[in-house]
Amino acid sequence: MARPALTGSRIRQFRIDKGIRQVELARACEISASYLNLIEHNRRKIGGALLNAVAGRLGVDPAVLSEGAGAALTGALDAAAGSFAGSDVAVERSEDFAGRFPGWARLVARQHTRVSELERLVEALNDRLTHDPFLSASLHNVLSTVTAIRSTSGILAAGDEIEPEWQARFHRNLYEDSQRLAEASEALVGYLDAGDEDRSLSLPHDELEAWLSDQNWRIDALEGGDAVSVGEVVAAAGNVLSTRAAQTLAEAFARRYQADALALPAGPLEAAVAAGDRDPVQLAARFSVDLPRAMRRLATLPGRCFEGGLPPGLVICDGSGTLTFRKPVRGFDPPRFGAACAVWPLFQALHRPMTPVRSDIVLSGQDDNRFTTWSMATSEYVAGFDRPPVVESTMLLVPELADFTPGAAPLDVGTSCRVCAIRDCPARREPSILSAAGHGDD
Repeated sequence: MARPALTGSRIRQFRIDKGIRQVELARACEISASYLNLIEHNRRKIGGALLNAVAGRLGVDPAVLSEGAGAALTGALDAAAGSFAGSDVAVERSEDFAGRFPGWARLVARQHTRVSELERLVEALNDRLTHDPFLSASLHNVLSTVTAIRSTSGILAAGDEIEPEWQARFHRNLYEDSQRLAEASEALVGYLDAGDEDRSLSLPHDELEAWLSDQNWRIDALEGGDAVSVGEVVAAAGNVLSTRAAQTLAEAFARRYQADALALPAGPLEAAVAAGDRDPVQLAARFSVDLPRAMRRLATLPGRCFEGGLPPGLVICDGSGTLTFRKPVRGFDPPRFGAACAVWPLFQALHRPMTPVRSDIVLSGQDDNRFTTWSMATSEYVAGFDRPPVVESTMLLVPELADFTPGAAPLDVGTSCRVCAIRDCPARREPSILSAAGHGDD
């Protein structure tokens, strides 16, 4: 419910600012000083001729006194009070506080804004740590190496007689494990330190994406077969791939890229697409490759091969739903950190492994950004039959490529819950920040 305007607080503040005594203002307005005191403490209402008289004596518009020029400040104070659960602050007195002590009120509002900014920064950093595969792998490497050293040293310290051959082996293991620990610790420290040097490229995936973006997401040196090695390609990008972690990611990506290029050369693929064959399922069958490979190769083609000159985007995730690769496309920029929209066909495909999923989608709040998507999840038992499979889902996004399926409404999706404008989404994990502007859930 809206709170009544506390006109008295503003009268008092204007009177003090102009250096007018309470007795003088009361005499000029033909009222008693005690009555004016009650008005200034919001214990008596004021309006009509009296309000006009007071405003005239103070030299301000009556609307400024009655409507409250400090509404934004008052709202900021209310937000600050509401951000602390169980606060015993009298919120209904925020306008009185702003009127009496505007300087302090602005300070409180600025502090609340700063606290909110820091909280968002902490959340972003938490997302980065949670979804940073290099940091996770590095910590796991350090812990596993420490465990190995402890186990070996425990055997040697037990005091039992050990054959010289085995004793030498244990000593060698200790030396090798200590070397691994030192290298892993050095790499981890170097990685964390590097984050302060360049915030824009503080993560290995950021460096990988920057490298690929500079080349329009295409590695021309690997399109001609085995003439150039993966190591040479990665070494040539030392100015962008500054960390060992980024180089490792780039090497893995380049090896897959090279295999894709050998299985599905760019020349025949471009010719097929130029002839109108843009369905990745049909292209996969035509060139005898699996569907994810066909989608990855389509994502490397230049924009001239597609209607409107817009190349497709590509998103890849693992079995946990974490995005491991993102090639943005105009109008659809996957989140760099944190969880993505659970409604994406990319994640729906995880529930239907080895089954192609074609979906027409519209990015919520941006009606012009329409896409045709192809998705597919695959499983590989790289660790053996009796071990959990490695699951990967791939989604190709083609903007304004094909007509949407007749009679079928496109699927409304977002990028992530925090910035999604879809109302009443059953998959929503958290409220949208757009709700405050009236664009999200009420």
